Amino acid sequence: MSRIIEDKVLENIDFSKEKFQTGEYDNCTFKNCNLSSVNLAASSFVECVFLECDLSNAKIQNTSFKAVEFNACKLLGLQFDECNPFLLSMSFENCTMNFSVFFGLNLKTTTFNACELIQVEFSEANLSGSSFSNCNLKDATFFDANLESCDFTTAKEYVIDPEKNNMKSARFSANGLAGLLQKYGLRLEN
Repeated sequence: MSRIIEDKVLENIDFSKEKFQTGEYDNCTFKNCNLSSVNLAASSFVECVFLECDLSNAKIQNTSFKAVEFNACKLLGLQFDECNPFLLSMSFENCTMNFSVFFGLNLKTTTFNACELIQVEFSEANLSGSSFSNCNLKDATFFDANLESCDFTTAKEYVIDPEKNNMKSARFSANGLAGLLQKYGLRLEN
């Protein structure tokens, strides 16, 4: 039976040196913790906040993230496609998420605000209604993704093929049109 940890603040803990306890974390706050390359597999995080934490390359097979907020975190190379998809709900603010994978996930109405999403894999993900405010999407992959009603108006450096994604009612700024037309080799000038 897994351990239940409720309403705890875990601060300044280096879990690469101190063993991480697998279990269900409810309404907990992780602040300035090092979880880089730590095995979080089969743990559950419900209504938790990660603030200024490093979870880069953490193992998250069958890990549950339900109403979880990541703020100013380093999330390099996370395989979110391996986590438990049931009731998956996350938001990201000011996070560095390069090389992470969201392949095939249901991420409707997810907020990505001021995040670095370089070379992130979003193929086959349902991102409908999501927001990418002030995000850098350089070399991010969108293929067969549901981008319906997404907000890319302040996102930058994305390249998205409108013919290979569902983009009905998605919002873009005029400055971002080059990222939608790149495959045609057009030169856009001001």
